[in-house]
Amino acid sequence: MTLYHTTWCPECALVRRKLDACGFRYESVIVPDLRPLRRQVYEVSGQYYVPVLVDGTTVLTETEEILAYLDTLSQSKQPPAGTSQGSASHI
Repeated sequence: MTLYHTTWCPECALVRRKLDACGFRYESVIVPDLRPLRRQVYEVSGQYYVPVLVDGTTVLTETEEILAYLDTLSQSKQPPAGTSQGSASHI
């Protein structure tokens, strides 16, 4: 599971808190503040806005959809394949 985000975005912070609260392991990719420079985000989602959550072939670009998806995973008690607790970060 990979989360593309900026450090200052309130919606991104909500998603990070939810991921941590659910105990999901995820890769944290901090992207540039300027949208045109967010090539990684565009490559995975076809747009430049964050947050973007990628879980296997699932790509979510709306905060509410991401939170609902994480709720569903958490309630099913089945973390996504290849995940465990914690996060890894890189820029």
